[in-house]
Amino acid sequence: MRKVLFVCHGNICRSVMAEYIFKYKTKDIEGYYASSRAVSYEEEGNDIYPPAKRCLDSHKIPYNRHYASRISQKDYEEYDDIFVMDSSNIYLINKIIDDHNHKIKKLCSYDIDDPWYTGDFEGVYKQICEGIDNYLKKY
Repeated sequence: MRKVLFVCHGNICRSVMAEYIFKYKTKDIEGYYASSRAVSYEEEGNDIYPPAKRCLDSHKIPYNRHYASRISQKDYEEYDDIFVMDSSNIYLINKIIDDHNHKIKKLCSYDIDDPWYTGDFEGVYKQICEGIDNYLKKY
């Protein structure tokens, strides 16, 4: 079982979108598990941000009630691959996690903008899909 964790600032937009996009793309492939976390406590317990839900709905990506949560060292030990969305996430996660096994990487070679600020959920959806597709080609 390959366990993949997606991480963004609050765990209500990018990382949770990535979690459910990944689950959808791997639903017919055995051996994958995905979840998502935040690098902050700001949104802890909150559900997916409504515009992110609308974006997932428009692409017929199913999701469940979500409870945002912050990443822990235990998560680090449990997951095989940990993908963050931008350079700020890298900076903040390194204050929380000891990346001794070099598991933490950006999902894409570039920063995926936070749609909380830009409003571009469709653009973020496409970027996340690109990153996931590239990952799945390797495994």
